[in-house]
Amino acid sequence: MSALRKWFVAGLLVIVPVAITVSVLQWIIGMLDQTLLILPEAWRPDRLIGVHIPGFGVLLTLTILLVVGAVVSNFLGKKLVTWGDTLVSRIPVVRSIYSSVKQVSDTLFSPSGNAFRTAVLVQWPRPEVWTIGFVTGTPGGDVTNYLVGDYLSVYVPTTPNPTGGYFVMLRKSDCVELKMSVDEALKYVISMGVVVPGAPSNNNR
Repeated sequence: MSALRKWFVAGLLVIVPVAITVSVLQWIIGMLDQTLLILPEAWRPDRLIGVHIPGFGVLLTLTILLVVGAVVSNFLGKKLVTWGDTLVSRIPVVRSIYSSVKQVSDTLFSPSGNAFRTAVLVQWPRPEVWTIGFVTGTPGGDVTNYLVGDYLSVYVPTTPNPTGGYFVMLRKSDCVELKMSVDEALKYVISMGVVVPGAPSNNNR
């Protein structure tokens, strides 16, 4: 029985990561394949060839991103983006949604942005209980009128799904900057502390 149990656990350790990885990839490819819906129906591969091509939406998405990026990187493209932003900012309701999303995307994806560049150790949800958070910036607006001293805006992710979490404002002195990359910190959070940054991998044992 002990041998069977050992084989069962060993099988789980191999199959579970592979199965989850394949499932996630299938979900991502399926979502990106929806990009084909922006094409006129007569231009879609399913209509032209008569066969569904899995992953074609991924290639189309990458192509669109590269083309748009190349266009908006020159002087004329930047002028078009500025003109488009100005136009959208004059449309009620749409402008509030667009401006909020654009500010978040600019902060997250801009090379000059500071969001998610630093992992910190914070006491959460109560003193003497520690967890990992990510600095997203500094408090602003009317909030600063009620905060005395230096504060940081910190995102505290949940585990094992880091897309959910809490936004908190903490004293800078209460945040301990960690000497680990954001990727390492995320792995640590997602694995619920199993994957320790800097620890030797199983392959090296």
